[in-house]
Amino acid sequence: MYTMKQTCEITGLSYETLKFYCNQGLIPNVKRDKNNHRIFDDRDHAWIQSLNCLKNCGMSISEMKEYIALCLDGEATIPKRKIMLAKKRENLLLQLTRVQDSIDYIDWKQSFYDDVLSGKTKYFSNLISVEE
Repeated sequence: MYTMKQTCEITGLSYETLKFYCNQGLIPNVKRDKNNHRIFDDRDHAWIQSLNCLKNCGMSISEMKEYIALCLDGEATIPKRKIMLAKKRENLLLQLTRVQDSIDYIDWKQSFYDDVLSGKTKYFSNLISVEE
């Protein structure tokens, strides 16, 4: 069993985030020691890592609660969980495309600047008039 502090170190969550997740019911079946302090086991840690992933996928707290409720309802809810995850995956792919487009633009612009600085290309701008 692990304390809150140990769990934070293992999972990378801040103490405040872990406490918030517990208070929001995002970590079901939290156990308590004889002093009524929260304690966690390896299964809790694995679940907390899953929560981190769900958060990074863009799930809101309410969506995470819905997902957890489905998980707790067992195998029969797998189709609904798959739909939730598929939607998040689609959104992530859109974000990935936007990020790649931004990287491509920056690479193009850096190359343009290199060409201007080396004298290979004449400078032009869409923002200002450049004297000929």
